[in-house]
Amino acid sequence: MNNKVRVRFAQSPTGALHIGGVRTALYNYLFAKKHGGDFLLRIEDTDQTRFVPGAEEYIRKSLHWLGINPVESPWDGGESAPYRQSERKPMYKQYAQQLIDSGFAYYAFDTPKELEEMRERLTEARVVNPQYSVITRLTMKNSLSLSKEVVDAKLASGEPYVIRLKVPKKEEVRLNDMIRGWVKVLSSDIDDKILMKSDGMPTYHLANVVDDHLMKITHVIRGEEWLPSAPCHVLLYKFLGWESTMPQFAHLPLILKPDGNGKLSKRSADQLGFPIFPIDWTEPSTNDFSNGFKEKGYLPDALLNFLAFLGWNPGTEQELFQLDELVEAFSIERINKAGTKFDIDKLNWFNQQYIKSKTNEELSKEILIQTKEAKIDCSENQAIKVAGLFKERITFPTQFLEKALFLFQSPTIYDEQVVKKKWNPEIAEVMEELAIKISETDFSGEVVKELLQQIAESKGMNLGKVMQPLRMAITGDGNGPELVDILDFLGKEEVVNRLNKAVLLIV
Repeated sequence: MNNKVRVRFAQSPTGALHIGGVRTALYNYLFAKKHGGDFLLRIEDTDQTRFVPGAEEYIRKSLHWLGINPVESPWDGGESAPYRQSERKPMYKQYAQQLIDSGFAYYAFDTPKELEEMRERLTEARVVNPQYSVITRLTMKNSLSLSKEVVDAKLASGEPYVIRLKVPKKEEVRLNDMIRGWVKVLSSDIDDKILMKSDGMPTYHLANVVDDHLMKITHVIRGEEWLPSAPCHVLLYKFLGWESTMPQFAHLPLILKPDGNGKLSKRSADQLGFPIFPIDWTEPSTNDFSNGFKEKGYLPDALLNFLAFLGWNPGTEQELFQLDELVEAFSIERINKAGTKFDIDKLNWFNQQYIKSKTNEELSKEILIQTKEAKIDCSENQAIKVAGLFKERITFPTQFLEKALFLFQSPTIYDEQVVKKKWNPEIAEVMEELAIKISETDFSGEVVKELLQQIAESKGMNLGKVMQPLRMAITGDGNGPELVDILDFLGKEEVVNRLNKAVLLIV
């Protein structure tokens, strides 16, 4: 085993990057950084029939947005290049041939029809798991059941074939998983997996093992769905003579639906109204559009913090972590075995906390973008003030203009409940008098509040009776940020105009 930690995120370009894949990439990244190692990204595109144009670039953009940047990848290069398996095709054949020559693999010439007939026979015989294995291989058409002369003739004629792993009889395959402990599987339960397809491309199993070995990967951190394949990979390391340098494995728990009933899927996320992909994605074959977390207004730091807690915990009460803090706190040993629920409300909470932690100056940039798109005049100083007024009241930065629109546009609709309960001719008279007094004095939000209190007392009212009507007259709503701050933002002339307008419009 190499001393330097090297991990990889191996993704197929078959569509958008699922949020579960993002978590896998994050855990690999954290583990590498924690141990001063390297985080690699590999594109596993051996199945060209499932290749989706734009998917590789989507992976790159998604990870870049989140700040999970590999040190070696197809676009960064590195000592183990190339990092696309389709560009590594020539090297796989030699290892498949090595397995055949050493008796650990064999040629299989079975047609799809013959394979289907085999499965039907086994099903009729009530075999629980009908598969091509040590039990059935000699009944099929392969180099174990056919003579050497027949096999040589078939190969010479160019007859299509695949290369299958020759799983040994009655052997226990053992794997010490870093999360799950010892995993033990009987070889009789492992099928003779295809290693090389008829088109000359390797399957995931062979390419994955060969690439991990050649790229000096020390730890394979991947999803639980790959656990059934792990015994096959252990056998390949053994048969290729690489057992002493086999990486350590860690199979991550599933991400479940919010109710815990089954694995989180795009369909279930769509039904519940939240994204499943990091950034916007349009499926090329159907033009189906899916919103991403980015475009929905989630901050990358908040999403990373949330994903880190989907299956892992730091062992402390701390919940908010910057990326460098996650690196410091992360450990494989604190990852759970059981699946974890995707709690969108918790993610929203994380997003709120990260918005609150940002400076008004940082948030003002988003506000300036929104106001410009809406053709609303907003200065940089005003945007900073808007950020301060509303950052405690929003879940997404995209909500700033929605919440603050009344600061730039005088209301024409007023809160019906407040009108019904609080507005009457006497209140209208107070607002009219307040407008006159504001016009005659030096202006500030505090001064307006003092003037209102004086007028209310002169009419035998308490301040509480007139404050909400004032807010509604100014903003159109009965609730919102600190009223004094709103008045300061609007200024003397605008406040007077809005008071007079309310007196005229509210009946």
